[in-house]
Amino acid sequence: MKILSSAALAVCGLISAQASAQEWPTKNLTLVVPFPAGGGTDAFARPLSATLSRQLGKQIVNDNRGGAGGNLGAGIASRAAKDGYTYFMGAVHHAIAPSVYKKLDYSLEKDFAPLAVVAVVPQVIVVTPKRIKETDLASFIALAKKSPGKLNYASAGSGTSHHLAGELFKIAAGVDVAHVPYKGAGPALQDLLSGQQVEVMFDGLGSSAQYIRSGLIMPLAVASMTRSAAFPYVPTTAEAGLKGYEVATWYALWAVAGSPQAINDRMVSDTAKALAAPEVKMLWASQGATVGAANPKEMAAFVSSEIAKWAKVAKSANIQVD
Repeated sequence: MKILSSAALAVCGLISAQASAQEWPTKNLTLVVPFPAGGGTDAFARPLSATLSRQLGKQIVNDNRGGAGGNLGAGIASRAAKDGYTYFMGAVHHAIAPSVYKKLDYSLEKDFAPLAVVAVVPQVIVVTPKRIKETDLASFIALAKKSPGKLNYASAGSGTSHHLAGELFKIAAGVDVAHVPYKGAGPALQDLLSGQQVEVMFDGLGSSAQYIRSGLIMPLAVASMTRSAAFPYVPTTAEAGLKGYEVATWYALWAVAGSPQAINDRMVSDTAKALAAPEVKMLWASQGATVGAANPKEMAAFVSSEIAKWAKVAKSANIQVD
């Protein structure tokens, strides 16, 4: 009986993994979206899933698991089978979470394998015209200064980018605006639309775009260095008189750590193809988003830098969530 060498066994394993990747997928896939429908993450996850489904020949089912500022869904995804059939659509919120939550049941860098940054979107300061008559940022800041603690801002949850953007705004503008957390950007936006509980939101332009176009909410400024091509009439925060206030939201795709590398490589390739599709590029542009890149190594370095960046912000703003 011949005993295979370790090198031969490794080659056999590689061939087996490659064969498995070529056959993959043999069933539908799941994309865990850690926020309710209607928010920014969902706005990019659904069209990406639809495009990938057509490419792969199998349905990608979006599983919306909102709660705990996006951490509930992240924890669920981190414990999924490592078989290449479950993926996670996270966001900048998950790079913020390690600095503001005392305990997390997942590690963004250890429990997930980076695949692609899907989109980068500037945040926009939006108000409800049902309660706010001021049409420019300077007037809104003046209103807030006249009534400290009486205006409310909505967020997708404590510790999310919306929350930190709001706290940064308070520091930069020298105002006191109360924080009202929701279980996602979708519910927060719906309350902003109603004009009953909150007056302002610091939202990703992707989820606010449709409501801005319909006139249901009013944009005061985009928190970026340059104006958005999708909304060229909206000034930047610097142009509106608030210098040094720049915030962007990004969305990214991860696999469960330990999933077969050959399958991860295929998903990276297919995601790059999906992001290059004309209909996806057009949709991203309409939401003021920049198309990301499917490069796992670059994404890993970017996520690490974002975790470090937001740790400094959270410490400066003294934000801690139980």
